[in-house]
Amino acid sequence: MRSVVIGGNSREVGKTSLAASLIAATRELHWTAVKLTQFGHGICSRDGTPCDCAVENPMCPYEITAETGEPADTDSARMLAAGAAKALWVRVAMGQLPVAMPAIRDALSEAGNVLFESNSIVDHLPPDVYLSVLNLDIADCKQSAARLATAADAFVLTGNRSSPELWEGFEPSLLRRTPVFEARPPTYCTAEIVSFVRQRLLEAASKETHKP
Repeated sequence: MRSVVIGGNSREVGKTSLAASLIAATRELHWTAVKLTQFGHGICSRDGTPCDCAVENPMCPYEITAETGEPADTDSARMLAAGAAKALWVRVAMGQLPVAMPAIRDALSEAGNVLFESNSIVDHLPPDVYLSVLNLDIADCKQSAARLATAADAFVLTGNRSSPELWEGFEPSLLRRTPVFEARPPTYCTAEIVSFVRQRLLEAASKETHKP
């Protein structure tokens, strides 16, 4: 299995749009797309507002749902509509992702190429490509995005500023040492980003082929 992770510093920075555009540009890879949502106390970690993301079974802190495309406005539905062969919505109680990982791995056991929209999955399933979407105009930065910034293979800038001076825990020099792509709505994707991801996946496939 080869994997791409698209994370970001906050909500509404273009993560899902980038994911959908990347899937649409590389349909031949037959993606399994995974939207990971963490919840707690009735609050969604996506935007900090009340939500219905909590799973119905109080004895199990997670749920994995296959996307059908209805309703069509969910993040996982957008990725399915973009051309993913399969899309999953993974809902996990905050702090319980390690508990859910065996089930996530099992759900992906037959997948060839997987695209995650998440930051925290990087801690448990290191990807072949990790794109961190940053809007430097937004003062908010998720702790996971700041902490995992050193693991990013490339940053995708969707705002106007050039330095995250307000972000605690984010080292600005990373933007000089790591590949950076600038992208704008509505797709938040460029030919350069698509080429970068393709090349990294080819390298990963080559390493798998030549394993002893």
